[in-house]
Amino acid sequence: MFAQLQLHERLLRALEENNFTEPTPVQQQAIPLILAGRDLRATAQTGSGKTAAFLLPVLHQLLSAEQSSPATRVLILVPTRELAGQIMDEVQRFSRYTFLQAAMLIGGEGFKEQSALLRKVPDILVATPGRLLEHIQAGSLPAGELRWLILDEADRMLDLGFADAMQAIIAACSNRQQTLLFSATTGGRALRDITQAVLRNPEHLMLNPVSQLSETTRQQVITVESDSHKEKVLAWLLANESYRKAMVFTSTRAMADQLYGRLRAQDYRVFVLHGEKTQDERKQALQRFSQGSERVLIATDVAARGLDIEGVDLVINFDLPRSGDEYVHRIGRTGRAGEDGLAISLIAHQDWNLMSSIQRYLKQDFEKRILPGLKGNYHGPKKVKASGKAAGSKKKKPADKTAKVAKKPVRKPSPPRKPLASDDGHAPLRKKPVARQDD
Repeated sequence: MFAQLQLHERLLRALEENNFTEPTPVQQQAIPLILAGRDLRATAQTGSGKTAAFLLPVLHQLLSAEQSSPATRVLILVPTRELAGQIMDEVQRFSRYTFLQAAMLIGGEGFKEQSALLRKVPDILVATPGRLLEHIQAGSLPAGELRWLILDEADRMLDLGFADAMQAIIAACSNRQQTLLFSATTGGRALRDITQAVLRNPEHLMLNPVSQLSETTRQQVITVESDSHKEKVLAWLLANESYRKAMVFTSTRAMADQLYGRLRAQDYRVFVLHGEKTQDERKQALQRFSQGSERVLIATDVAARGLDIEGVDLVINFDLPRSGDEYVHRIGRTGRAGEDGLAISLIAHQDWNLMSSIQRYLKQDFEKRILPGLKGNYHGPKKVKASGKAAGSKKKKPADKTAKVAKKPVRKPSPPRKPLASDDGHAPLRKKPVARQDD
């Protein structure tokens, strides 16, 4: 029970109202550590309740701490506008029976309006790196007053190229008393470097090794022979699979727009979400998809992290992601909170080796599937290595450049002939042409 975690009674009231009864494993383990004031690095499965795991203990400390003057004390840094909006909703839900105020700073919205919000000195700030750094540099936010720094999906921020902005923001929060870092994956070397540089004598929680992620989600692959074949397979799946909501992931914005147009032309109820959409368009896409007025959302990886949308039971990787971590985040949109889900990846010839790498990373083998009436000519490589990757044909050994090559003898040019001179030293005598027999 949450009451056993010794949270503030006003937070417990909000939890009870929202039917939060039993804490999830990440909440059970993280909340006591955060309440004890420890820096924390936590890795837990998508949909495991990480947001509440860091919000509840931080809100508790805000309510319990004495404060002589108003100040913005909590900064939650996130990679995308969508995740910022979702966390903002959670803050407002949990702090409903308190006097704590929160504000959000993201790109795509008015800078002056955001500066006005900061002048009201909210207790909690949810922000994306680029826009937040602009406010710090403009003097709108006295970052030295921040006491809690929370980096949510820090590996994604690094993937998006926010490393320099993150470092500048972290340096500006020089008086922080606690730093928390949460993610669904362990990330790479860059994240480990950030962890070592930012966290002070931290606790580490690893609740789900990647091989155990999405155990309730079936993972399938369908081989395709061409782009047109891939689009036909996608249309068949959307028409014949049973699902409440489906997410289709592409690797580029252009492909997302292309699929949106073609599926709309076939009367599919779809919407599209990517980084080039305006903030209003992005909000509208998520709202329609969440409410179910549009059953299919076509998106780039901007929608792969942090979105908690109920009823997503089908994920289709139209384009395969470039890493195992991104694959985990994508399929984590389905099979949440123990529900069943289905993730299907469309694999062309050039995707085979990448798919094999993802399977090795997850330590899982995907189920191979063939659709009736849409069986293509490509079914995978004829030969595979022990790693699962395609075995290529042997290449001819390059010629040994050190081998001696027989040189052709070089003839010395003969000296030019001297013209024959006549006896008187004038022009040489010329012979009369001999007539040929056919003349």
